Amino acid sequence: MILASASPRRLALLKQLGITPSQVIPADMDESQQPGETPLAYVKRIAEAKAQWVAQQFPHETVLAADTTVAVGRRILHKAEDETTVRQFLKLLSGRRHQTLTCVAVVKHGTVRSKTVSTVVRFSRLTPQQIDQYVASNEWCGKAGGYAIQGMAAAFIPFISGSFTNVVGLPLHETAKLLAE
Repeated sequence: MILASASPRRLALLKQLGITPSQVIPADMDESQQPGETPLAYVKRIAEAKAQWVAQQFPHETVLAADTTVAVGRRILHKAEDETTVRQFLKLLSGRRHQTLTCVAVVKHGTVRSKTVSTVVRFSRLTPQQIDQYVASNEWCGKAGGYAIQGMAAAFIPFISGSFTNVVGLPLHETAKLLAE
């Protein structure tokens, strides 16, 4: 199996299932949101496109890809790439609930199967000092929504409803089911 992702978290989560991909090949593609596209439609389109992009190069392999996004209503909080963006994200998430959506896609023999998982996450109200400390940690770099639930940001989260591993980046139950099928 080929993992179509550069995420070290996804690789570690697969190892929890006892799966070590034969290759890790990140898909090189445009991940821009389409005008009017909902977060749910976005993660499904991107995950399936990543899997298909790699599967075109390796048609006889099973390819697994995933895409995770954080959504506040219809607004997608992509990966935070700078301090200004992560501060905006944390202020928006502070004291609110949001959804973390991950679509897992598997391509085998040209057939695409996918499953999207939604987890509700609530942040406590963040003080300016908490935001400053988190930004200084750099843990947010490259993370959807600008935080990592498996790290320091766990202290900000009093409630989740749904799959914890989904918020990390790969819902293990659904991934195991897709691969078994």
